[in-house]
Amino acid sequence: MEKMKCFKYLQILFLVSLVSCESNTNASNEEPLVLTDEVEVYVADKIDNSLVFAIYNGGTEAKLLDKKGNELYEWVLDDNLGNDLELLPDGRLLGMFKADIPQITFGGFGGKIKIVNIDGTIDWEFEYSSSDYIAHHDVEMLPNGNVLFIVWERVAASEAQALGINVITDLYTEALIEVNPSTNQIEWEWHSIDHLVQDVDPNLPNYGQIDENPQLIDHSYVFNNNDLVGDDGDIMHANGIDYDAVKDVIYLSVNFYGEVWVIDHSTTKAEAASHAGGNYGKGGDLIYRFGNPGAYNNTQGDRMFYKVHFPNLLEGNEPGSGNVLVFMNGTNANQSTVYELKMPSNFNLQTNQNNEPEVVWSFTDPDMYVAIISGAVRLDNGNTLICEGDFGFWEVTPQNEVVWKYNGGGEQKYWRAYNYSFGDSAITSLGL
Repeated sequence: MEKMKCFKYLQILFLVSLVSCESNTNASNEEPLVLTDEVEVYVADKIDNSLVFAIYNGGTEAKLLDKKGNELYEWVLDDNLGNDLELLPDGRLLGMFKADIPQITFGGFGGKIKIVNIDGTIDWEFEYSSSDYIAHHDVEMLPNGNVLFIVWERVAASEAQALGINVITDLYTEALIEVNPSTNQIEWEWHSIDHLVQDVDPNLPNYGQIDENPQLIDHSYVFNNNDLVGDDGDIMHANGIDYDAVKDVIYLSVNFYGEVWVIDHSTTKAEAASHAGGNYGKGGDLIYRFGNPGAYNNTQGDRMFYKVHFPNLLEGNEPGSGNVLVFMNGTNANQSTVYELKMPSNFNLQTNQNNEPEVVWSFTDPDMYVAIISGAVRLDNGNTLICEGDFGFWEVTPQNEVVWKYNGGGEQKYWRAYNYSFGDSAITSLGL
């Protein structure tokens, strides 16, 4: 009996020693956390363990970062960006690039859209650049495989005067172009010039009062706020697009107006140039707008945006799906803010009524200010990844706790940052 007790006791001691050894072995096998110098904040149990696709503003590089600050993948491009670059599900890149000989060169000009294979070869290239127009800033692949992008269009002074716009120099207004990469045919287009209103010449068909026509665009807004525009004729300066496949609408951020415009994409080309037709019955007129009611002389509702970038629609399983994230640069107070906004169930613009969306969430910080570029995306765990263009990246929780901060610093600026999970097909296609 004593022998049995002794044997059991020895067994227990042996098992305890095994567990102890295994525990020590596991502890010794755990790699110490090593962060690069750029990582200023790292809260391990609250960050979203995913990758950051960082795009250099107007440069020739992009990179994938992990949250420890390590560069896992780098792209070196043949042409300078002008500005957007997207990583497609198969690992290819879709980007807006600068034309070889651009004739319109406002900040963010492009002129050339390309799809770049993983090995760096060009799968598709489309030049949209002349003395009368140039593609710029943002580009997006639509669900049908077509490519949507923003365009500056030159309006000659004489043409502008014929529209009731009292100018002596050429103007540059915004357009949207959708092209089929298989045929290079333009499948759909929208031109802001078709939707202007003026109150100078009652004999012209575009005569009216902007406060009575919130669906139209008042060209004189920037002239009445001359701190927004120089003498180069760039009177709108759109810089970002996002497409809502469910509602078939396009969100367009318009920097100098401090607004986001919502445009019906269900229209035909002819309807998009008119004031009727499409799913919303308004043709190419604005079906919704938000951020600055003063842009259409609406005395109801508060202004939110003072310069604005990247209207990012949250889709599918993204936390906050249906809402829109917007980076408000905040040039009025040298203070940037990211807003999450709830879109109305039915797009509707009323005169003398508050048309602004509900603010669901927002984030700002005394140290966060950039007058240009930037944006925000939603992460799988509900956090938000913010690109502060002249600094780097922030990750913040829904409770506004900063849990990750990456200081890219120096003279380098970042156009945007997109988020990818480790198992995303775009990432695995790269062999990561």
